[in-house]
Amino acid sequence: MFKNYYILAMPVLCLYACTTGNTSPKTSEKYKAYPVINVIEKDTSLHLQYVADIQARKNVEIHTRVTGILEHIHVDEGDQVHKGQLLFSINDDELQIALSKANAALNSAVADAKVAEVEVERVKMLVNKNIVSATELDLAETKLHVAKAKIEEARSEKAAVQKRLSYTRIYSPFDGVIDRLPMKAGSLLFEGSLLTTISDIHSVLAYFNISENEYLQLVRMHGDDSLSSNTVSLVLADGTQYPFKGKIEAAESEINDNTGTIAFRADFPNPNRILRHGASATLVISKPASRVLMVPQKSVLEIQDKNYVYVVDQKNVVKMKSFKPTHRLNDHYIVGDGLSANDKIIYEGIQFLRDGEQIVPITTQNM
Repeated sequence: MFKNYYILAMPVLCLYACTTGNTSPKTSEKYKAYPVINVIEKDTSLHLQYVADIQARKNVEIHTRVTGILEHIHVDEGDQVHKGQLLFSINDDELQIALSKANAALNSAVADAKVAEVEVERVKMLVNKNIVSATELDLAETKLHVAKAKIEEARSEKAAVQKRLSYTRIYSPFDGVIDRLPMKAGSLLFEGSLLTTISDIHSVLAYFNISENEYLQLVRMHGDDSLSSNTVSLVLADGTQYPFKGKIEAAESEINDNTGTIAFRADFPNPNRILRHGASATLVISKPASRVLMVPQKSVLEIQDKNYVYVVDQKNVVKMKSFKPTHRLNDHYIVGDGLSANDKIIYEGIQFLRDGEQIVPITTQNM
């Protein structure tokens, strides 16, 4: 009877042994291996970038102040000019005639006044001899006052003509560069016609906007709200670095309600005149940052303007976790919120993962 039990137990034991021996290899084969890294924590320098509008320190439109024919253009487009240099000449024939008339009117007024003075002296003598009454003297003196008033009027008219005559010669108000010349020699100009624009670009101003949060961070870092101690750099439109450093020198007094930003101005030297009025560039403010958390860009999944990484738990199960980046530094994101230095994340291959999937982690050195 015992012999029969023994015979029946042998298949059961054999089946159990076969099942137990094959579990481990099949289990390891069904989990995929992925490189895993710790969230990077290190000291670095952050480079804050802002769109900058380049403006000349002086940019002035030159308009005519008299009507006339543009007789001569003494400069060309793009010329470097100096303060007081003659730029344009407008025909002044009519004004020269008006000046001659003004001179004649002034001379006539002076002559009339001289006659009135002689008349006053003559009447005074007659009054003293009781030949005429004092009323005649009052009348003569009044005529003299009128004659002197006409002299002042004639002088004012002459000065006005001379002033208008001076507008026919247009000089540069400062050292600068000539812009386009829309009018050509021989053109009929009206009062207010645009002749050109002059830009003083020996140094330029870069205007940019900073958010309120970043503004407060920079103030705390530099210790004053003017940020005058902070030097900045400029990246040109073609991606090249501008060779000269700039300095923040001014800011607006209030924060824009609509955008939540405050406008700043930085001054850049421009000895080679590379920067021109109206150009665009990227202004970069560098600031030190300690114990910054970073994750590689290839480890980040972007879904509907949100950023996610796959975090690996102690059971090697991956879980999607969102975080808020503050800046991008080369090929890394700076973590603002959502991750800690203790988190382990999938380094690459995230496009093949599913939330809740178990993996075989391969520890990789932080990149």
